[in-house]
Amino acid sequence: MKLDKTNEVNEKDEEIPKQDWLLKQDLSNLDPSKLTPLTEEVISRQATINIGTIGHVAHGKSTLVKAISGVHTVKFKNELERNITIKLGYANAKIYRCSNPECPRPHCYRSAGSSTPDRFKCERPNCTGDYVCVRHVSFVDCPGHDILMATMLNGAAVMVC
Repeated sequence: MKLDKTNEVNEKDEEIPKQDWLLKQDLSNLDPSKLTPLTEEVISRQATINIGTIGHVAHGKSTLVKAISGVHTVKFKNELERNITIKLGYANAKIYRCSNPECPRPHCYRSAGSSTPDRFKCERPNCTGDYVCVRHVSFVDCPGHDILMATMLNGAAVMVC
């Protein structure tokens, strides 16, 4: 979307793509003083917790991130060829809990990528509840090789922010 000299939307430009999975916000009813990192309007759009994976080589850091977020953080050609993390990897995930109090642990929890809707039906047979987004987390996947310690420390700096 572009604005012309009068700050009006230029009709020739494409519209912003809709993101139907996000919580609908009504800015006229939104009170910024009541927003917290756990407010639905915030966690729908933004990860509010940073989690870093630091550890020794081949101990499952990237595998853990992929299992939770569904994102393969090893993306660069040289990383894929050598099957190691060289650069920092990033992934976001939403954590859900079933709204039905009778849904047993651990089945009442699940995780999915950031583009997943904030509310959807529980997958457990005969459950009438909905999965509701309770957390939105961001992962920083650090390399484990000792020669890549500087990269790992850069990742640690992101985690403590």
